[in-house]
Amino acid sequence: MTIQIHNSLTGRKEALVTLEPHHVRMYVCGMTVYDYCHVGHARSLVVFDTVRRYLRHAGYRVTHVRNITDIDDKIIQRAQENGEPMSALTERFISAMHEDCDALGVERPEHEPRATEYIGPIVAMIARLIENGYAYVARDGDVLYAVAKFAGYGQLSGKRLADLRAGSRVEVNEAKRDPLDFVLWKRAKPGEPFWASPWGDGRPGWHIECSAMSVALLGDHFDIHGGGMDLKFPHHENEIAQTCAACDSQFVNTWMHNGFVNVNAEKMSKSLGNFFTVREVQKTLRPEVMRMFVLGSHYRGPINYSHDSLQQADSALERLYTALRGVVVEWGVASVATARFAEAMNDDFNTPEALAALLALARDLNVAKAAGDARQASQFAGELLSLAKVLGILSLEAEVWLKALPGQSLDAPSVDPAAAEIDALVTARIAARKAKNFVESDRIRDQLLARNIVLEDGPQGTTWRYG
Repeated sequence: MTIQIHNSLTGRKEALVTLEPHHVRMYVCGMTVYDYCHVGHARSLVVFDTVRRYLRHAGYRVTHVRNITDIDDKIIQRAQENGEPMSALTERFISAMHEDCDALGVERPEHEPRATEYIGPIVAMIARLIENGYAYVARDGDVLYAVAKFAGYGQLSGKRLADLRAGSRVEVNEAKRDPLDFVLWKRAKPGEPFWASPWGDGRPGWHIECSAMSVALLGDHFDIHGGGMDLKFPHHENEIAQTCAACDSQFVNTWMHNGFVNVNAEKMSKSLGNFFTVREVQKTLRPEVMRMFVLGSHYRGPINYSHDSLQQADSALERLYTALRGVVVEWGVASVATARFAEAMNDDFNTPEALAALLALARDLNVAKAAGDARQASQFAGELLSLAKVLGILSLEAEVWLKALPGQSLDAPSVDPAAAEIDALVTARIAARKAKNFVESDRIRDQLLARNIVLEDGPQGTTWRYG
């Protein structure tokens, strides 16, 4: 079955047809590194990491570019507030971003360009835009893009120039010819970092960075461009205008946008102050639960961040890990679950349906275990782990997951240091039950329950996990 992807540009699902056979070139807008990643960033990171994983699983070679914006008004302001060099600030938060990605199971892209490393291509693209009549040097020394010159402006967002102008405000002494024109090159202000250009010392505007970096690394026409829904306008709209005007190309075949993360029906954002950083959440939540939370909703829709939603993700992971417990894995066997998984993922990366296939497979695995069919259980376990790897989950040993203290970081996986003591109590309870000393058996069970430890009696014996 062909992979179908919802194209934000056309508003419909379309078959993935790559420009080069079996090679997907994909650009995804990354972080502006002046603060820690929040849950909204985590969603985009996990979504496009999953897309990349599945494309590779489906047999494609993937060239994935995820940029880093390391020069920006917010970065400059934060560095000045901290009294530190801008480079020190950005390096610190790039390292923090990589730590968060590692915790979430987000793999490194093939290319992770930084805006400051591409000043030459940025300047060259701006020069072409001026030469082609799509940009001009304003009275204040900034270089601006002339939106009215680009006939296709608004094609991605569905916005009309007349409506945008009606809703815009023009400041007194505004240097723009049109209130919708946006900056390509900002003339340097005293005390700000700058680079030389034909139009004077300055720095790039935000939108031009992605156009220049994507063209430099993927060419002026590639397969997929992704990012959060909030980037559709104006950022991605401006990218289209810049790149098409500078390169006379189609630029991108398929635009993908992931939905917002909401808190109490409001979009999670730093401007609203209702955001949670990934590292804050990890103090009480295992990182893989956050990934499961993201995968539990279709990438294009909104997702509500709440304790109940996270608990559901945690419980689903627990069911999967519990099914794998104590099973010797046999690889390379597929069942109807694999076909159901592929059908879901081929349908615009429908991860909720793909997870449903995994949970159904876990139920089959439990049935096989209960029936004492070790061979069947081993095959189901191998299939479950193979499919889970495509989604970036079930990366730990089942015993490590189930016996780790809640809230414990699993970056360096280890079970609870008290596991040996707990194992001894479980063994004592088993002995008490065999001796029909049920008073002692119940006492040990209650002692463990008081420590939030759940005992599970089954055909293969008694196991324990944290509740």
